[in-house]
Amino acid sequence: MSGHILVVDDEVGIRELLSEILTDEGYDVHLAENAEAARAFRAQRRPDLVLLDIWMPDTDGVTLLKEWAGGGQLTMPVVMMSGHGTIDTAVEATKLGAADFLEKPVALAKLIDTVNKAIKRGVSLPRRTASMDLSALGRSPLILELKKRLSQIAGNTAPVLLLGEAGSGFEICAHFLHQPSTPWVEIKDRARLVSDPLSFVESLGNGTLYLPEVCELARLEQKGLALLLDRIEGSGARLVCASSRSLDAMVAAGEFDSRLYYRLSSLAIQVPALREHREDIPDIANFMLAQLIEAGVCPVRRLTTPALNQLRNFDWPGNLPQLNNVVRTLAVTALASEIDAADVNRVLAPMKQAAPAVAHGIPLDIPLREARDAFERMYFEHLIQKEGGSMTRVADKSGLERTHLYRKLKQLNIRHGRRLDDEL
Repeated sequence: MSGHILVVDDEVGIRELLSEILTDEGYDVHLAENAEAARAFRAQRRPDLVLLDIWMPDTDGVTLLKEWAGGGQLTMPVVMMSGHGTIDTAVEATKLGAADFLEKPVALAKLIDTVNKAIKRGVSLPRRTASMDLSALGRSPLILELKKRLSQIAGNTAPVLLLGEAGSGFEICAHFLHQPSTPWVEIKDRARLVSDPLSFVESLGNGTLYLPEVCELARLEQKGLALLLDRIEGSGARLVCASSRSLDAMVAAGEFDSRLYYRLSSLAIQVPALREHREDIPDIANFMLAQLIEAGVCPVRRLTTPALNQLRNFDWPGNLPQLNNVVRTLAVTALASEIDAADVNRVLAPMKQAAPAVAHGIPLDIPLREARDAFERMYFEHLIQKEGGSMTRVADKSGLERTHLYRKLKQLNIRHGRRLDDEL
């Protein structure tokens, strides 16, 4: 047999013994004395197998296994080792993706047999990459708050409405809410909401039904969605919708059914745009680059600190998909293993030139009156959405008399519906 094996164990005697045995078997062996050394090695290359000790002083093996799984680096078989192993630990490691479990002291025949089988299984596995999950979206206060809010509603089956800019991570959040081992059904063919809306529940069970950009539904499609929602309520299944447009404003303009909107928005979560948590951009970019390296799209590359700072300082109007495209371009076109600031400037320059001057979504190369109207329209649509359509609270928050507020909304062509509390 041949292949490269990474042995991770804090006991030098164990490392040396395993290295001697496996080298005699024809394997190329690299040794790591702790999780930090294992991380550094895994960042540079993909071994054919990892023998990973569970009990280590800096980071335990199960935690490291979780890190690799969450970061898309668990693409090789991992055999866990422990001198204090329990059935529970073995089961947990297997659920996380471990290929097998060895108890110390390891019998020679058992070791060789387990390693050979794991290597063979690893050779037959495709080099897959993990999709980005919420942990890869960052560790900034804004993302930690988002994760906390999503965690609070994860066990609920009420509909969820995710709001924010396109590309900000709607599907990542929806997958976070999705219960493992249950069906995931995405509504891609919206025409079926008119022709046969109930067909979406045939294989749904108690899983998740995901609808991206619910704001794009036509009126008949909205009726089909309402019928679909009637069917899944109380079934254990959950509907998660996403919208990059203000549904409040669409309801006020008569473009979206108000009853459906209030049903969908019983649990509404705002997903921040990438520029709002730009401190996470270096980690996200490094994750994306690691995925490309893992998939064999490019050789091993590294983003330098100045390059990461350049990425951090860009506004990313296209959010995660735009960042992913830029990282891919850098990974494929860079002439050296280190991607520096000059590389980033080369790729971003056309985007900066092509993009008009914009502040918070408002073009700056237009007459002052148009810019002011655009800002006021954005301002009042935001308040209407934030206050749930209550004109009383919108008037209070904006500091306008009610009659002045209605006049202003009419001038800006913002239609509004009067909530019950406005009539009291």
